[in-house]
Amino acid sequence: MQRLVLDTNVWLDWLVFNDPSAQPIAAAVGAGRARIHIDAACEAEFVRVLAYDRGRRTLDADAQAVCHGQMCTIVHISDPAAAHPLMRLPDCRDPDDQKFLELARACGADFLVSRDRALLEIARRKGRPLPFTIVTPAALAHWLEAAA
Repeated sequence: MQRLVLDTNVWLDWLVFNDPSAQPIAAAVGAGRARIHIDAACEAEFVRVLAYDRGRRTLDADAQAVCHGQMCTIVHISDPAAAHPLMRLPDCRDPDDQKFLELARACGADFLVSRDRALLEIARRKGRPLPFTIVTPAALAHWLEAAA
């Protein structure tokens, strides 16, 4: 079973926008091939972003609660403080995204799934390898398909 961490935009693609790029993740979770981890900081960001004004696509309080409830039925809660303290992570140029790296380290993730440029930039850096792989939803879909 693959351990995954999803950044907020990937969660939105899945639960709010029903974007096809998130469907392989949903299928892998449904089939028991993947487990998604979250912590309090990442969940709080998701809840905050659900309330953003998106014009015609703005979610009212009831729709926000439904999306949050769906997420809560999918995830496994992790504690970033449980990570090995000697395992140094690179600094993300967007400090708001550092929490996703810390969560991926703490839960022993195989993949951090993101469309965020700052996180994907870390994946392209040379140097000390991460204990997990940072991938786009499309790259994860290809990996899941090849592993099936």
